[in-house]
Formats: sequence, C-alpha cells, structure tokens
Amino acid sequence: MKTNYEYMNPIVIQRADPWVYKHTDGYYYFVASVPAYNRIEIRRAKTIQGLGFARPRTVWLKHNEGEMSKLIWAPELHFINNKWYVYFAATDTEELDENGMFTHRMYVIENDSENPMSPNWIEKGQVKTNMETFSLDATTFQHNDLLYYVWAQKDPEIKGNSNIYIAEMENPWTIKGNPVMLTKPEFDWEIRGFWVNEGPAILKKHDRIFLTYSASATDENYCMGMLTAKSNANLLDPKSWIKSPQPVFQSNLENHQYGPGHNSFTVSEDGKEDILIYHCRDYTEIIGDPLYDPNRHTKAQAIHWNEDGTPNFGKPVPYTDL
Repeated sequence: MKTNYEYMNPIVIQRADPWVYKHTDGYYYFVASVPAYNRIEIRRAKTIQGLGFARPRTVWLKHNEGEMSKLIWAPELHFINNKWYVYFAATDTEELDENGMFTHRMYVIENDSENPMSPNWIEKGQVKTNMETFSLDATTFQHNDLLYYVWAQKDPEIKGNSNIYIAEMENPWTIKGNPVMLTKPEFDWEIRGFWVNEGPAILKKHDRIFLTYSASATDENYCMGMLTAKSNANLLDPKSWIKSPQPVFQSNLENHQYGPGHNSFTVSEDGKEDILIYHCRDYTEIIGDPLYDPNRHTKAQAIHWNEDGTPNFGKPVPYTDL
C-alpha cells in the first residue's frame, strides 16, 4: 500500500523513547525521555511535524531524594476513563545493584483535567507486580472492555535484563491477577550487548493485535521484534501470541540510521494511515555509556501493510536534508 505521508526527520531532536498520542481534541501529544532524565514534559501540536516546534511544558519534576529521584525514563501519556495518566520508570540511585542492573520501578501520575498540559497532576505511586525487581517501559491498552498493562521486568530466574509481561488492570494504577510472560530474549538479535526485551507498544489492525518491542543493547544493536495475536484470542495466554523469528525493524547502514527502537504508534493527520514513531541515532561511535548519549532523535514514518495484513515497517528513513 502506497503511503501519502512523509515527514521531515527527525521530528524532535534529542528525545528518546518517544510516545505520540492523537487525542479527540485534534492535538497530537508528545512525551519522551529527556537527556537529563529529571522530569516529565508534554508538548502538543495539530500535526506530527509541528511537535518539533511546540514548546514543551514540564508537568512533573523528579523528587529530591528517595524513590522517583533518579533516572526518569520512558514516560507514556494515556487517556483512560476520562482521565490522563503518565506511566514512567524511576529509581533512587544511579548505581547498579550486585547483579549489574539498574533498580527502576514503575510509577504513574494522574490528571483529571481536560488538558494534560495543566498542572493538576497527582502521584498514584508505584505500579506493583508479583516481583520486586527492575521494571520499566509500561504501556496500557483497552480491548474488549478490558484494560491491559504491558511492561518489561527482570525475573531473577531467567537470564538477561528484562522480559515482556502482560496483566489485566483493576484500575489504571493497579494490576489484577498474576502477570504472564509473553517473550524473553532468546534469538541472537535479542542478546547483543545485553539480553533485553523492553519498550512494548500495541498496534491493533486487521483483526489482530501486534505487540512490538525492542531488543539488545541501546547502541546500533538495538532493534524491534514483534508478537502477533488474534483480536478474539485470550491475550493472557502466552500461546495466543506468535513471535516473529527475525527483527521487524533494525539499523540500516545505507541510510546511516542506527539502533532504531522504543517505538510507539499513532495515526496520520487525516486518520487514514498508521504512523511509526521511534528513536534512532545517525552514528555508531558513541563515547562512554550509550545510555547517556543524548542524540537519540525522534523520527516518524508511515507504515506499509503486507497483503497478509501484517505491518511492514521498512527501513529507518534517512535524515531529511533541509
């Protein structure tokens, strides 16, 4: 399927883990990790391209000490039951634990205003799971009148940094029942640098639910994998999900785009096309820890669809020459 949408890329510079949501008010809302990892900011615009020119508004600042005081990662903005929620990960130290892992947990803030840019955010606390371990990258989605929570977490009994889990939600800050693991790092493209499955995102289309995720270290090895389930399946049954054996989106040497991942999905300005939002770098020579390199930029490109109804993400598009 030919797409009518092309964007000047990157759409927002120095913003990793991007989340773009088009609301019923006609605005696109944008949140992402800021390089300082110290706050949550929201910006909005009537177009995807316009997000790069919109002024960000800080809606929440990290605590001075204790939980939620360090490394604020990967916020996502959701509108659930007429209230706004931002899910994010945070910790109380930049030091690694005895296993060489960060110590993040997942948190949520709530706003009952019509406009999420308003300052009326309140903390709802930690979203707890059945394990008190490194956890991050929460997303939510509604399907068949149920609210689901999907995230990445470390299981001490499984090799690697994180696996992807799903659970039903009792309310937007509390999960219900026992979490179910959907995927763990196992293929060679998921274990380069680090054994990682993280950054889940949901795309519903053609009577299927596509769950993309990111794998491997956050340098040029970073890439996207995908799980697929039928819309009428039991989403809490791991057997309902089919895992693609190859990455669905990865570095492209020809276009000088490296480590695409931690994506989200939105729709085009006319609502007719699905748009992939992701971060990417245009170089591989990173000085120091890739985590602290600020040049993961937010990019956007339209999704093509294969004849069998599956998404074809293509290749990371090159930067636009202006």
